[in-house]
Amino acid sequence: MRILVLGAGGTGGYFGGRLAQCGADVTFLVRPARATALQRDGLRIRSPLGDADVAVRTLTADTLADAAARAPFDLVLLACKAYDLEPAIDAVAPAMAATTTLLPILNGLLHYDALDARFGRGRVLGGLCFISATLADDGAIAHLGRPASITFGEREGGGSTRVAGFAALCARAGIDHRASGDIAQEQWNKFSFLAALAAGTCLMRASVGDIVAADGGAAFMAALHDECLAVASAEGRPVPDGARGIARASLLEGASDVKASMLRDLEAGRRVEAAHIVGDMLHRALAHGIDAPRLQAAWVHLQAYEGQRAGA
Repeated sequence: MRILVLGAGGTGGYFGGRLAQCGADVTFLVRPARATALQRDGLRIRSPLGDADVAVRTLTADTLADAAARAPFDLVLLACKAYDLEPAIDAVAPAMAATTTLLPILNGLLHYDALDARFGRGRVLGGLCFISATLADDGAIAHLGRPASITFGEREGGGSTRVAGFAALCARAGIDHRASGDIAQEQWNKFSFLAALAAGTCLMRASVGDIVAADGGAAFMAALHDECLAVASAEGRPVPDGARGIARASLLEGASDVKASMLRDLEAGRRVEAAHIVGDMLHRALAHGIDAPRLQAAWVHLQAYEGQRAGA
């Protein structure tokens, strides 16, 4: 399986790097400056699961089309931020041959409409990941914490040769993975949790532990999670008791220093995926007639932040 990874930042760099480390046929589509750095230093992963320094192949926008014409890619791994989706689609389009599959591992669900419109639903797998990783100042991939898993599958359910092939590569690379026969349910399990985590920690500008330590904080987080769970049920994907319990325990953990990655971006003054996560969840709630005042407050807060940032 020949794989193209868009970018070599935290998420794509980590999973693509682990695949390359085991000898998989992986190429990174990067900007010229990043290509120069990767050719000079290799792709460096610093992780509690083991460090790695891997020599990798790179392409840039100027060289992608010719390379893909000579040897088409089987899979394109898309791990961009949601606000970069449009240029990301344009960037990988030259690699999307008739037999090429795209696997997005973005947060949320809103990106599928754009991907399906450009490439066709049948060529786009469902995917998600759990990882906290970033690009360090020295260009290394800094993996924060131990979770680093990827889940993927056919959006119509069941299995396929392409899903099995990628699962085999993940197993060879030692990547924690799940080839799911019901990826839509997996996505709603994560989306309902992530939207609550992002909305709560961003609105309060605090970690889970600091929020639940406040008078009324635990009740607030539980009610926020209930709003998101109600949306999942209305969308025909009620979150099972097991997944619901794990998510709720995480959102109410008194000793937790967990913050949504959206809050870390906000604290650093960067762009945030507000519309793709909190905004989309709220708009789905309103479409189903679900009252979601906590999501509404978080969405207004995040819009105000983005407005201030744009005017700065």
